[in-house]
Amino acid sequence: MNLRKFLLVRSGQIVVTFWIILTLLFVLFRLAPSDPLSVVADSLMSEEEIQILKAQFGLDEPLHRQYLLYLWNFIRGEFGISFHYRQPVVEILGDRLPKTALLFTTATILYALAGISLGKILAWYRGSLLDSGMSFLGLLTHTFFLPWLALLLVWVFGYKLGWFPLSGMISPEIWLDPESGFLAKFLDVLHHMALPMGVLFLTHFGGYMLVMRTTMLETLREDYILTARAKGLPEKVIRNRHAAPNASLPVVTSLGLSLAFSINGGALTETIFSWPGLGRELVASVAHGDYPLAQAAFLFIAAFVLVANLVVDVIYAYLDPRIRY
Repeated sequence: MNLRKFLLVRSGQIVVTFWIILTLLFVLFRLAPSDPLSVVADSLMSEEEIQILKAQFGLDEPLHRQYLLYLWNFIRGEFGISFHYRQPVVEILGDRLPKTALLFTTATILYALAGISLGKILAWYRGSLLDSGMSFLGLLTHTFFLPWLALLLVWVFGYKLGWFPLSGMISPEIWLDPESGFLAKFLDVLHHMALPMGVLFLTHFGGYMLVMRTTMLETLREDYILTARAKGLPEKVIRNRHAAPNASLPVVTSLGLSLAFSINGGALTETIFSWPGLGRELVASVAHGDYPLAQAAFLFIAAFVLVANLVVDVIYAYLDPRIRY
């Protein structure tokens, strides 16, 4: 199977999988014990007013007609009006998503690069003091309970020492000051990102480092590595150009899925640090019974995860010439 045919087949699988997710969400939200109208309806409304409200939301239609309308609205990119914010869901997602992407994509790239680089070096110096110490540190940080670590850092560096803000993404006094330039605002955002990024880095880089170390050790035993050494190639070239690309295949899978799932915002991280992103909004929308917003957020996350899996498969073919589709 060539790459083009593989992409067509996988794209078809993604469409079918996404349609199943779309249908499941429709069913699950309608099986929920709470009535969506209870969020928007006033207790003083008459029965006639409630019926008008039902008609406006299409809830007076039979279930199969609601489902068809649901599919048609999705195709048109219409996700409805948020019950809680009283504004289009698309606008809310468009506002929250860049903030989540900024924090979690930056953190993912940092801890992945650090983990891969360190894992590659540790495998090369296996058995050394550096290998033992960093492996222990990686295991230790990888087992940290994220909420506990986040609250600990907030208490120490935010509350006790006052080095970093306790919550939020920006300082209003800086962003509302007309004399504040781009650099001041940029540094302010970085200042707010420091603690949540630190938490994400500490809890994730160890996993990448240990996986890379293990796969690198296995790769160094391959015949083509012995051949490269027999040819007299420098050790640095063997490590970085021959061993590392193949050893990074499992890490690429983990990185692709991490980037995909990070778009959901890491609900715990965003909630603890009051980061105004998609993850915190998803939790709030479920708590408020804001079904249009919660449903759209779940759909977006599902679509991103499916596409990320496809991208990882394609990257595999470029990293390992032995893989053919």
